[in-house]
Amino acid sequence: MPSRAVRQAAMMLRLGWNGAVGIVYPPSCIACQAATGEAQALCPACWSGIGFIERPYCERLGTPFAVDLGEGLVSPAAIADPPVFARARAVCRFDGTARELVHRLKYGDRTDLASTLGRMMAQAGRDLTCDAGLIVPVPLHRTRLWSRRFNQAAVLAQVVARQARVPLAPMALSRVKRTHQQVGLTRAQRADNLQGAFKVHPEARAQVEGRRILLVDDVLTTGSTANAAARALLRAGASAVDILTFARVVTDGS
Repeated sequence: MPSRAVRQAAMMLRLGWNGAVGIVYPPSCIACQAATGEAQALCPACWSGIGFIERPYCERLGTPFAVDLGEGLVSPAAIADPPVFARARAVCRFDGTARELVHRLKYGDRTDLASTLGRMMAQAGRDLTCDAGLIVPVPLHRTRLWSRRFNQAAVLAQVVARQARVPLAPMALSRVKRTHQQVGLTRAQRADNLQGAFKVHPEARAQVEGRRILLVDDVLTTGSTANAAARALLRAGASAVDILTFARVVTDGS
């Protein structure tokens, strides 16, 4: 076992190296590259450009209410069209700085952003992670994974699982059907597009059965993908499915 003097020397070397790196590559905002006080952070301007979602919000959909009418309320949208998943939570609205960060992660190969976004997700989804028995990312179809080279939901799920200390099953759910883009489709077309799109691997059923699953993705839009993935997990024996995303689309009817 190294002596105390050796450990102290090693620590000083690490501090010196980190200091040198900070001089050569000073920390900058992950959104606009402006100078920041620490690495992997947002500058004040970009931070203020994020529309954080905080209570009061719908307990099912996680969409914000304009007026606080008390805890435990469910929105008219959730009552009229209940989702397959039990609860959804998101850090913020999908606009402004948040949209830029998601696009950089998803299409710009900025996997380094997952560390910051994932930590924010773990904080925003504390009520979900404390109940979760397993974390599962929403998968990409293999052809899309080959073209994109990584699954943004998987890298975010890895950070959330580590922060929340909840087991991660990155391969439990697969996307067995190559679907079309959901943008512009009607509700019926979206449902048909995603019919049979997800499947739980037979060897993963033992992990899923009887557990409350936390699905992780980057963005929640209409909820169609989340519903289809949740349905596959419930059919495999999950007790319930919640979903946690970094951002979500918020409309007047949400």
